[in-house]
Amino acid sequence: MSALNFNPWLQPSFTRSRSLTFLFHGLTNFPIPILIPKRPRDKPYSSATSFTLSALLTKQETVQTEEKPAFDFNSYMLHQAHAVNQALHDAVPLREPLRIHEAMRYSLLAGGKRVRPVLCVAACELVGGSAATAMPAACAVEMIHTMSLIHDDLPCMDNDDLRRGKPTNHKVFGEDVAVLAGDALLAFAFEHIACATVGASPPRIVRALGELARAIGAEGLVAGQVVDIKSEGLDNVGLERLEFIHIHKTAALLEGAVVLGAILGGGTDEEIEKLRKFARYIGLLFQVVDDILDVTKSSQELGKTAGKDLTADKVTYPKLLGIEKSMEFAAKLNKDAQDQLSGFDPVKAAPLVALSNYIAHRQN
Repeated sequence: MSALNFNPWLQPSFTRSRSLTFLFHGLTNFPIPILIPKRPRDKPYSSATSFTLSALLTKQETVQTEEKPAFDFNSYMLHQAHAVNQALHDAVPLREPLRIHEAMRYSLLAGGKRVRPVLCVAACELVGGSAATAMPAACAVEMIHTMSLIHDDLPCMDNDDLRRGKPTNHKVFGEDVAVLAGDALLAFAFEHIACATVGASPPRIVRALGELARAIGAEGLVAGQVVDIKSEGLDNVGLERLEFIHIHKTAALLEGAVVLGAILGGGTDEEIEKLRKFARYIGLLFQVVDDILDVTKSSQELGKTAGKDLTADKVTYPKLLGIEKSMEFAAKLNKDAQDQLSGFDPVKAAPLVALSNYIAHRQN
């Protein structure tokens, strides 16, 4: 992980875009960018002008205009991912029956960006909670995400042979053990939140459990997966249906990660709902970018089979909008997500701002 470079995603970035009507939350048009003309390079300010300007500044004003140190997102992600990996390793040790625990650990500890658990921790800290309080929920979200990948790769679903650069779980352990490994991770996720969470009141833990169950059930992740499967090969799948698929299949678990962190961290209802909207935007953003990468990157670059959506005749954003419009939509979602963070402490919100930019500009 030390080779990762997150620098391009440290600060919000906005791009000019063409007008496009969206279905998501009643979005209509992209914002009109404000362009500030730059001073020509061949006309530098004179030394006299510079001296006069600096002479007018008081000592207090000079101090106030000093730039704050930039948020080091690269170090933040390395630290948080290491903490999550250690917590996952400790939560699911090797024990009898060895075969099922080997299968669980094979996929759970196979790497990955750990975006969901880091989002959970960052949201908890944003509203005043601690990383220790959020960590069991962060691990639970990653266990459920891993379960969804194991099941998604099965021959009865997407029938994939590669995940995170390694053979998929059923290719190593067989379909029967792969199904059971996913089931075990799903059940243990709820047990882990209920039994390992510290620093949060019982009512908040119960609320978090209910939130997570809803995010992954028949009104969340499962709903999106079912509609996705039933949409393969159809000619009349439009943006509204595609949005439903991805808000449920992908965005719901990202939303759950953020909302769990906010609940367990002691956030107010208003704070929780603002973070819910933030998470829903970046959840859809994650899938739009995923669709783009599927048709623009190789399997080696992605660590999973590239072009599989095209092969399966799945509807995607590039298929409906084209690559350019899909990229414009991604930029719009990124901006709207970050708008939801206004009103929070900018220092505490910096990890979520950077995570939003990272999701928007990731390359795998």
